[in-house]
Amino acid sequence: MGQPIEITRTDRTAAELRAAATKIGDAVLVRRLLAIALLLEGHSRTAAASMNAMTRQTLRDWVHRYNDEGVAGLRSRTGPGRTPALTDAQMAELKEVVIKGPDPERHNVMRWRCFDLREEIAIRWSVTVCEQTIGRWLRQLRLTRLQPRPFHPQKDPEAEMTFKKTSPVC
Repeated sequence: MGQPIEITRTDRTAAELRAAATKIGDAVLVRRLLAIALLLEGHSRTAAASMNAMTRQTLRDWVHRYNDEGVAGLRSRTGPGRTPALTDAQMAELKEVVIKGPDPERHNVMRWRCFDLREEIAIRWSVTVCEQTIGRWLRQLRLTRLQPRPFHPQKDPEAEMTFKKTSPVC
């Protein structure tokens, strides 16, 4: 059997921990508080851990966090996550690029597709992502995939009007 755990933080009694547990909506945090309350009442580490569906080692780790940080230390923590592929400045520049549209001579396209934007991002910032990520970024930037009707860059508006005037109406 393991050595007994000493709870050095004495600012709350077992009854106070149980009362705090009734006011908390996080079930995981409630289990941790109740396990520590059992230890304060004199139960063994094995008994307190099994009554709260955890192992003795896990309970030991939570007691150390409780001793260091109090009840706030018993909350689950999340990691910072992966760093974004593009900075905020690059995302703002991407939004400008999308709104401005492609240069037909340089990009060889009339409108941006996720595939084309992926290549442009790889050229500008040396960041390689999949097309799905480009679509997610466009949604984050509040840009839709709706596109205006395409038109040919060498379209002649006068010829179009002449054609409309001379065509028979059905």
